[in-house]
Amino acid sequence: MHNQVKIAVIALSFYSSMLMAQNSKTGQNTTTPIDENAFTFTEAQLGEDDDMSQNVTILGSNNNEYASEVGYLFSPVRFRYRAYSQKYNNIYINGAPMNDMESGQFRYSNVGGLNRFTRSTDFALPFESNNFSMPSMAGSNNYDFRAGNQGAGNYASIGATNSNYTLRGMYTYSSGFNSKGWAFSTGLTYRWANHGYVEGTFYNALSYFLGVEKKWNTGSSLSFTTWGNPTERSTQGASTDEAYWLANDYYYNPYWGYQNGHKRNSRVVHDFAPSGVLTWDWNINNDLKLTTSVFGRYSIYKSTKLEYSNSENPQPDYWKNLPSSYYDVWDDQSGIVQSNDETSYDEWQSSYKYWKASKANRQINWDQLYFANRQAAATGNDAIYFVQAKHNNALTLNINPTLTAKLHQGGTIHTGLTLAENSGRHYLTMNDLLGASEFHNINTYAVGSYPVTDPRVQYDLRTQGADGKGKVIKEGDKFGYDYNLLVQKGLLWGNYSNTIDRFHIMLAAKIGQTQMRRKGFMQNGMFPENSYGKSGRAKFGEGGAKGSLSLDAGRGHVFKIGVGYEWCPPTANTAFISPEMNNDFVLNLHDEHVFSSEFDYQYQNAWLHANVNAYFSYLDHVTEWQNFYFDDANAFTYVSMTGMKKKYYGVEAGMDFKLTSFLDVKTLGTMSDARNVNNASVNYMNSNSAVITHDIVMNKNMHESGTPLTAASAGINFHSGGWFVDVAANYYDRIYLSYSPSFRYQGTLTTMGSVDNQGNLIVPGQAKGHGGWMVDGSIGKSLYLKHGQLNFNLRITNILNNQHIVSGGYEQSRSDYTVDQSTGTLSKQRVYKFSKNPKKFYVYGTNGMFQISYRF
Repeated sequence: MHNQVKIAVIALSFYSSMLMAQNSKTGQNTTTPIDENAFTFTEAQLGEDDDMSQNVTILGSNNNEYASEVGYLFSPVRFRYRAYSQKYNNIYINGAPMNDMESGQFRYSNVGGLNRFTRSTDFALPFESNNFSMPSMAGSNNYDFRAGNQGAGNYASIGATNSNYTLRGMYTYSSGFNSKGWAFSTGLTYRWANHGYVEGTFYNALSYFLGVEKKWNTGSSLSFTTWGNPTERSTQGASTDEAYWLANDYYYNPYWGYQNGHKRNSRVVHDFAPSGVLTWDWNINNDLKLTTSVFGRYSIYKSTKLEYSNSENPQPDYWKNLPSSYYDVWDDQSGIVQSNDETSYDEWQSSYKYWKASKANRQINWDQLYFANRQAAATGNDAIYFVQAKHNNALTLNINPTLTAKLHQGGTIHTGLTLAENSGRHYLTMNDLLGASEFHNINTYAVGSYPVTDPRVQYDLRTQGADGKGKVIKEGDKFGYDYNLLVQKGLLWGNYSNTIDRFHIMLAAKIGQTQMRRKGFMQNGMFPENSYGKSGRAKFGEGGAKGSLSLDAGRGHVFKIGVGYEWCPPTANTAFISPEMNNDFVLNLHDEHVFSSEFDYQYQNAWLHANVNAYFSYLDHVTEWQNFYFDDANAFTYVSMTGMKKKYYGVEAGMDFKLTSFLDVKTLGTMSDARNVNNASVNYMNSNSAVITHDIVMNKNMHESGTPLTAASAGINFHSGGWFVDVAANYYDRIYLSYSPSFRYQGTLTTMGSVDNQGNLIVPGQAKGHGGWMVDGSIGKSLYLKHGQLNFNLRITNILNNQHIVSGGYEQSRSDYTVDQSTGTLSKQRVYKFSKNPKKFYVYGTNGMFQISYRF
């Protein structure tokens, strides 16, 4: 953990917040507390600090049965609302935007452990009015972190779970406003696991919250709140079904191994994002209110990874270590496959027996890596194996004045301005040389393509030294890459809402601009004129409008239609072709064009509340970017796909049927589709050359991955006499894995000769994961004591221990064939079939939490 963090926050301005009580029949939001258990178990089940963006939508609604339940209920499979990217789900605190300005996504770890303070939230579905933004395509949430709005009193709880962490303790205190208009709120949460649900993982996190607010007799107030979540944890890696079968464990984790008899994980994350928000609520008069929130955050993120140089991959589930790399278990009948014979079968048996002999054989052999490095050091050679650390640090500042005005003729207008800047520093450091003496700052992937004395293999020409061998890297030194991404944004938004007789209207619009540039701190040998220093500044417009009309038809029937169109700037993390190497922007980079629409029907009476929603969205000019190790080229590859078009459409429904005053039946479900509708342009570059290759990626009809496109639930809820019992059976299906663009390049498919009888290219289908049923339940009891309330709560997820449901994964980015480099033609099929061995994650088996809490 870093010991010193400086947050620069410059605050001056005004803003007021008026929460408008709205008619539930017309689909407008209100502010109500969220059940703490939803946040507790979402946090425990999801692994909130994953290296990749957390594929979860934080969503809610007070009058839509489907939206109010789906985010929490389907969280064990990392469900995303309508399969939208998480960047379309905007999160705010006191009206200040929280989404990361480089990726557009919100990191749940920013509020991890703050369950008691995230209960008071304004929700806005895509076509609902609100007082903090133009609602986004996947909904918008605004957490209220003002000290005076936290529930007064003390709260203490302790929980035991068998998920990512095993123990959690929490204490919070909120004073409410005293006679002098002061309010204080504070809280601490600690989460810990020496051994998480997945073997080889641990968890260590402390969350803090401190808020103070002063309120004057005029109703105006000034508040300041600071919070953070310093976390150290290790992670789980995806693997293939073959590896899971060999280990006899769906949670086999290839990221750890034994060192001197102790478990050590190669992927350890240190994450800390101390944040603060200053909010001034100013009641100008009864009809005019102004609020200003000034927000500052300094994010510190470090993630380690085991790497290697001039040697084989030490990952235990590397494909060459698996039995199927010796014997063709798929019985390929093509004319160029290597024959299965007795020798290859014996090699399969030998590999199989090695995997099954002991757990140590299936894990990283740290002692062996140290031995190899000491041998290399004795002969004056660089480290063969080492642990590197990826750093992503960012300073974010924004200021957000919002004006709320009640119109004399009826209706309310909210309008606001956001000015924001994010400076993100990205670099590698040498975390552990694993017994080696040194390492040089050279591009080992390029050595082989170029002589070791060639300047093109240098990561930084400025420090290559007189001998041209590159800077000597010790533990803690930077190497590989070092650059900064600066993003600046200005956005003006407004919305209008009014209820006239049986109609409710909502209109919203926004307009703004986003600027971005890169600044390199290393002069890469591949791009000596275009890597060190500042890039050009790219500017993108942002704007759009949306509206909805609701009709209260009487007798509990409400109809609503909504339509919107907007253009959104590309995110900075997709804007550069290879930000680790040069300043070049992606070719054909444009704003995204987004059309969205929705039709809703709601019925409500004393015993039934039901919603049916149909939606359609179309996106154009979408840009996506990937960076991964490309085994075929023995290099990292940077892939930019532009001009993509996407469709999202489906039907979702929810129903709450009250059988008695204490017994409810709830059902909800969705049937959706989310796919690419064209083949995109692709530009890719490997880290061992300076050549950018142009091609077409045949990704038409590839689906959005990592979330079920079909999901349903049926449950029963009993609440009486301080007892509650909830049981739900949930079904998931059509879970697609992230597709590999490199396996679908038009040029690659042509080289493979993958054509049908009419000469059309045969594009491989997208890998899918297995779905199925999962049963969850909870039971609890509340006791009202003379001084306070005591609560007991037991929540169990996946009661039937169904471990076959896939929660995500990806296709391997390597082909099933080899190519003759001299002729560029297909040489032979590999024995190991990458196309049949995607890497997967499976949902946790039976897991839960028992919690005792006391309010006083």
